[in-house]
Amino acid sequence: MRELNRIVRLKTVLARTGLSRSTIYRKIAEGTFPAQIKISINGAGWHEAEIDRWVEDPVGWRPASPRRPDSASG
Repeated sequence: MRELNRIVRLKTVLARTGLSRSTIYRKIAEGTFPAQIKISINGAGWHEAEIDRWVEDPVGWRPASPRRPDSASG
């Protein structure tokens, strides 16, 4: 059975990565850490799978390429 991709909050991300809050936001700005996603007007979180991917390879982590629709029509 496939595990759902949960949304985790900052407290969980801090515990999993061992990074400080300011380091996480700096790395997001540099493009070397997964960006947050908006989950409510005042709330944000991260896809757990992206955090897991970063923890497995922090130096080699790169954002996943956005999916593009099939352009083979026509």
